[in-house]
Amino acid sequence: MRLVLMGTPEFVVPIFDKIASEHTIAAVFTRPPKPFGRKQELQKSPVHIWAAGRGFPIETDINKIHGYNADMAIVISYGAILKKDVLEKMPFVNTHFSLLPKYRGASPFQTAIMNGDTESGVCLMRIAEKLDTGDIYMCRKFPIGENDNTAAVLARAAGMTTEMLLEFLSAPEKYPPQSQVGGPTFTRKFTGDDELIDWNKPPQEIHNLVRAIGGRTKINGTEVKILETRIINNELQITKIQPAGKKPMDWKSFVNGQRGAPIKFGE
Repeated sequence: MRLVLMGTPEFVVPIFDKIASEHTIAAVFTRPPKPFGRKQELQKSPVHIWAAGRGFPIETDINKIHGYNADMAIVISYGAILKKDVLEKMPFVNTHFSLLPKYRGASPFQTAIMNGDTESGVCLMRIAEKLDTGDIYMCRKFPIGENDNTAAVLARAAGMTTEMLLEFLSAPEKYPPQSQVGGPTFTRKFTGDDELIDWNKPPQEIHNLVRAIGGRTKINGTEVKILETRIINNELQITKIQPAGKKPMDWKSFVNGQRGAPIKFGE
């Protein structure tokens, strides 16, 4: 099958690489380079770098898709909403990392973890004008463990996505699109303010926050980011922490650095 691939971040690269080994790639669309670092030098996306290494045509202007004659476009974390005139050119198949219509929007994994869900999934869907409302080709579930964080869940979903796309692309006619069933729920993009830990909340809620997006607080007057926690006997235990301006460290090393001072959270 002749395909257009559309994506941007690092986790998309191995998925696209596997698809490219079995199908003809007409072009790869990704987001334009962005300023990065102190010098604000333009940095190409991981998908851009991968496509260049494979010798595929690379586009950062979605309007140029009109010039490519492809059977289908595969979209994974592209980073922009596609308009009607673009969607009319070919079927656009998107991968969404939730069990639609639950958790439409920008942060399905993070929201699932924040809410303490014990399962999530991947859906292949046809892109519609309205965000995450398109018909579904297939959905598959996977479990979320009590200590799984967003990185672990994303890795699991990426592997499942590769399998699902290869299966779908081998015989799309076997997967007629079906309307989404049930009432939708929505997610939003998290900000730095969402990372602030309220130590009055139950241990499980704090644990879920850390797993989902990391938690920020002060300990003994030092700004820190809580990177990893565990719940043991209904109590929250910090296992990995990163003080501002320093490398991540285990909790014991951080406590030792306090030289016997009592640990005060949020101060």
